Amino acid sequence: MKKLFAAFTAALLAAATLSLGACELSLPDKTPGPAGPEAVTLSVYAPDGAPALALANFIEDKGTAARSADPQPTHAFTYDIHVVDANTIVSYVTGEAPAADFCILPLNAASLKLGTGEVYKMAGTVTNGNLYFLTTGENPVLTKDNLNTLAGKKLGVVQLPNVPGLTLRATLSDNGIPFTVLESAQADADAEKVNLVPFAPDNVTPAGGCDYYLVPEPAASAKVKGTASSPKPFKEAGDLQAIYGEGGYPQAVLVVKNSVAEQYADALDEVGTALSRSEDYLKNAEPSKLIELLASKRTEGLTPSFNANNLTKAVVAKCSVRYTPAKDCKAAVLAFLQKLIAVDPTSAKAPADKFFL
Repeated sequence: MKKLFAAFTAALLAAATLSLGACELSLPDKTPGPAGPEAVTLSVYAPDGAPALALANFIEDKGTAARSADPQPTHAFTYDIHVVDANTIVSYVTGEAPAADFCILPLNAASLKLGTGEVYKMAGTVTNGNLYFLTTGENPVLTKDNLNTLAGKKLGVVQLPNVPGLTLRATLSDNGIPFTVLESAQADADAEKVNLVPFAPDNVTPAGGCDYYLVPEPAASAKVKGTASSPKPFKEAGDLQAIYGEGGYPQAVLVVKNSVAEQYADALDEVGTALSRSEDYLKNAEPSKLIELLASKRTEGLTPSFNANNLTKAVVAKCSVRYTPAKDCKAAVLAFLQKLIAVDPTSAKAPADKFFL
């Protein structure tokens, strides 16, 4: 009897063992899967104003709109976007440990500070000019065909020593029109030349003493709109970008740190994709939304370039935000820089080939 019981017990144990083994074979594979994408945070800097508009859709989408469709991405990027004072933008790409992984800055500044290509490379152009002529009375609208009518007239220029004035002088030279620089609007004009006068934006008024003024947006549209204290508001009298030709001039560019371009090519693709979508995004965006987006990334305490009184859809369009990859705009960039150097050899440098991506 004991032998029968022992045999029965052994049979039960064997069956249980087989059952457990079968259960183990049917369980899901618990081998750990591949690690998820590496989390990486990259910094993006832009000066307040037209260049910062190019980042509006990127700010709104927090970078997600530019993500690739790759179901198993290698990296998961977070972009730390900063809208900063235009006067300090170069500081974020210079020094022993530059803060910016990506940065939008004026082309001439990029050529001077980064043109060797040793630390940063140019990924593309971002803005293409925002300069417009203003006048009063019956003065004609300026075009490439009648630009010579400026001879003998006084032309007030905002930021005459910088890119606006340099671009104007390069355009006049291209068209064979001589110019001179006066100390003030009260100085005697040269009857044979265009007489350029440096002006601060606040001093551009119908009573300022010049026949024409060259003013960047959004100030140009605000001057045309006029105020209660300006009974004779300006009228728009020409588009410097159209006179320059080629769809405008390469004004601001995107640069990327070499180490980032080499290690995170997928981030470069994401940022480039986001910027390439900015032109269409800005065509439909409400100005109030753009103001809100830029404010969320602007340096605390910085007076905004755009506000509810000066930003309209027309102004956004006139800021000429359009991204062009470096491979498609290299020739135009080099040509423009040569024109600036011809006007003022200290204003720009011819960059090395390895400056361009």
